[in-house]
Amino acid sequence: MRDRDGTLVFVEVRTRKGSDHGGAAATVSRGKQRTCIWGAQHYLMNLREWPPCRFDVVAIDGDDIHWIPAAFDASGL
Repeated sequence: MRDRDGTLVFVEVRTRKGSDHGGAAATVSRGKQRTCIWGAQHYLMNLREWPPCRFDVVAIDGDDIHWIPAAFDASGL
C-alpha cells in the first residue's frame, strides 16, 4: 500500500487469540523480518525507481488491533 506521502508500505499482519506469551507483535521475529525484507526486495526489483519504503506490523490480539508504523527496517539484516 502507499502512504499519503508516497511511501510504499509493506504490512505484516499477525494475529493471536490473546496477548499471552508476548502477543502478536512478538511473533515478528528476526527471521520473519528477513523474509518480509526479501519479499520487498523482489517486488522492488521490478520497479524502475525505488520509492521510500517502510515495514509496518498490524498486531491483532483477540479484539485489540495495533498498527505499528515503521516496526522494523532493512538495516542490519
